[in-house]
Amino acid sequence: MKNKAFRLKHTLETPVSKEHLEKLLHIISGCAGQDRQCQKLLYDQYYGLCLKIAFRYVNTYEQATEVTHDAFLKMFRNFSRFEVRDKEKVEMLLIGWIRRVVINAAIDYMRREMNNNNTYPIPEHVWEHKDESAASDNSVLYKELIALVKELPPAYRTVFNLHVIEGYSHPEIAKMLGITTGTSKSNLSKARVHLQKALTVENSEKIVC
Repeated sequence: MKNKAFRLKHTLETPVSKEHLEKLLHIISGCAGQDRQCQKLLYDQYYGLCLKIAFRYVNTYEQATEVTHDAFLKMFRNFSRFEVRDKEKVEMLLIGWIRRVVINAAIDYMRREMNNNNTYPIPEHVWEHKDESAASDNSVLYKELIALVKELPPAYRTVFNLHVIEGYSHPEIAKMLGITTGTSKSNLSKARVHLQKALTVENSEKIVC
């Protein structure tokens, strides 16, 4: 995966306390063993993060909660696949793994719901779910960007999210979505044109006000 200057980084390497690290390792070990209590702890800690990731791809809050639910089911069924290769970076690695599961769940959901192309505003309560991970994405700038991205047609929105926000390359996106690399590049270019127009209109309205 390419390292992009414009990528909005969510999985930052931030120092974690020994207590937090030990708790996280306990949760991971428990989830790998299908321990219900550890599964609940993981769910409570990362639900907010997963919901926000899911909502970037689908249309409604209800759809985002459904995607999040599906993603957690997949995580719990396959948690033994997650490997703790570096204990000091375990949360960064875990968040990266969780993010991939949620994105794949969102893509699967979108494939099932291709006929619904309507867009919807972001309900404010989406941001009320606390993100307990090391890096939170509750900034005003992030909210404004995602609100604009939500207005993009689904095909453009998906590629923009995957390339600009998640940092996937066009060949990786093409493989994930079953499209050509050229289509991925074209959708990104069109997404940027849409966003530039939206930003121009928004700035003009602010000046008028």
